[in-house]
Amino acid sequence: MKAADAPTAARRLAVADVGRAGVLRGYGVWLTAAVVLIVLPWVVRTGAAVPIMNQMGIAIVFALSFNMLLGQGGMLSFGHAVYFGLGGFLAAHALNLAGRGTLYLPVPLLPLVGGLGGLAFAALFGTFSTSRAGTVFSMVSLAVAELMAASSLIFDRFFGGEEGITTNRAKAPLLLGLEFTRDRQVYYLIAFWVLLAAIAMYAFSRTPIGRMANAVRDNPERAEFVGYSQRWVRYISFCAAGFFAGIAGGLFALNYEILTAENMGLNASGVVLLMTFIGGIGSFVGPILGAIVFTFLQSMLSDYTGIWLLYLGILFLATVLFVPIGMAGVLMLHAPAWRARRVGRLAGPYLVAGVCGLVAAVGVIGLLEMLHALVAADTPSGVRRLFWTAVSLRSVLPWLVFTGLAAAGALGLRWAGPRAAAAFADANRAGAGR
Repeated sequence: MKAADAPTAARRLAVADVGRAGVLRGYGVWLTAAVVLIVLPWVVRTGAAVPIMNQMGIAIVFALSFNMLLGQGGMLSFGHAVYFGLGGFLAAHALNLAGRGTLYLPVPLLPLVGGLGGLAFAALFGTFSTSRAGTVFSMVSLAVAELMAASSLIFDRFFGGEEGITTNRAKAPLLLGLEFTRDRQVYYLIAFWVLLAAIAMYAFSRTPIGRMANAVRDNPERAEFVGYSQRWVRYISFCAAGFFAGIAGGLFALNYEILTAENMGLNASGVVLLMTFIGGIGSFVGPILGAIVFTFLQSMLSDYTGIWLLYLGILFLATVLFVPIGMAGVLMLHAPAWRARRVGRLAGPYLVAGVCGLVAAVGVIGLLEMLHALVAADTPSGVRRLFWTAVSLRSVLPWLVFTGLAAAGALGLRWAGPRAAAAFADANRAGAGR
């Protein structure tokens, strides 16, 4: 008996060691994230860095909350910004009451008010919207978004009409003497709530209800068969997503000190869908990457071109057609090669494909910018500055050059793409073999 029990005890010890290593690794990830958030404003010291990082933090919480619906529960919502906006409006009104002395509400607690507001409305609208999944749920979410858009014009005392409502965080009571009058102070408050919300959403995904949300997404009939109500699982996930979307809305009200009906409209719901899908809905990190990339492009491109929305649309279209697993999915596909230390084999083929893609992108961007300049007629002199070079719109040469670059880059990608794919397959196959 003792000899037979020895292998079992050894296996138990091995499993326990693996479990402890996983827990320590998880704590290390969150501690690293906290350190990065603390030092980031001191590393990136450009003038617009802190406001952009504030916007990224809000987008991260918003995208992660949407991923609780789409990525974990399989619920495609076209009106998730409703809970973002309603939470933000409630937080803004609460901040105005605190500024007048009617309510004691320090600024650090403001996102919690938005979260509770988003939770309340999610609990209300979720009673009928989560009864069905798939297309029915998507259409109901769209109807709720249109309902709130109409309500914003009717209840103008709450929503502020077309001008929205404004607030002032400097008038709120202090907590431990902390003031939030500068962007860097607001950044650390947003970073705290981003880290707290991310940990809470990750923990929720590891709970039994979070696991069952995955089961209901994949096979609702089997979930019903083992004794779980798919409607209640969707409802609880829906309420949790509304709570964290409301937190993001509260952070938005705190950061910008103004909210309008557009913050809960279809445009905002479409933006969070783009962020989540570009980053990848198959993992927890995907929405974080998507929110960072999308916010950066939105902030940077708008300063250089008037058709930045077109470029974001092209990025989304390319993701849907060629990389449906998103940025995080692509990174995860390289995990076997990374563990086998064979990522170096991909450097050459990837570099060639990247150069070809860059050449094609320069050609396409040049053609689009020149075409936009002609249609918009915003350059009376006929000269447009592209890629640090003055380009004459009336000359044939620039059109030929950008067309040639686009064609050469496309042909190069057609040649380099299969070779990069073959190198990727070889690296992963070798890693799996090891």
